[in-house]
Amino acid sequence: MADILTSQSERSYQWVAGVDEVGRGPLAGDVVAAAVILGDSTPEGVTDSKKLTAKRREQLAVAIKSSARAWCIARASVGEIDSINILQASLLAMHRAVDGLSLVPDFVLVDGNRLPDWPYKARPVIGGDALEVSIGAASILAKVQRDAEMTALDDEYPGYGFARHKGYPTREHMAALASLGVTPWHRKSFAPVKRLLS
Repeated sequence: MADILTSQSERSYQWVAGVDEVGRGPLAGDVVAAAVILGDSTPEGVTDSKKLTAKRREQLAVAIKSSARAWCIARASVGEIDSINILQASLLAMHRAVDGLSLVPDFVLVDGNRLPDWPYKARPVIGGDALEVSIGAASILAKVQRDAEMTALDDEYPGYGFARHKGYPTREHMAALASLGVTPWHRKSFAPVKRLLS
């Protein structure tokens, strides 16, 4: 990955955190974010989590946690998503992830085109999970965490297929919603769920 700390002042920061979120598009489940301050060595192969197999993501998540100077996983709940909307909930989850780091970052690189309302010096990076290794590491931690939670939800609510589609609006998921109804984990503000409730 390229060095996207573009200015001399950015390169002078000691603790640079990358932050990313996972789960804006699904109809169910929390939105999960992670923040990572990398250590002296970075596990080989860290990139956008969507480009990796589930097995490789899980392997890298273990390596990232053991080698990073600091990392934190946080979330915004389904209730918060329905209350403040998915964009604001995503920003809130990222804010919580950075706040939860054991080291206070000097600078934060945020995946996407928006920054949370926070006191940190930061810059948004469109497509940052494929461009900046710290954001890529955060995307891996967030996705592994959220996927594990949705797989566990599959045991609690059999028939919905959460382990397979992770809450995204697949044909299987939509059919299950129509036949089985809405669970407490579904986002009631999202149009496909709202239509079923009305």
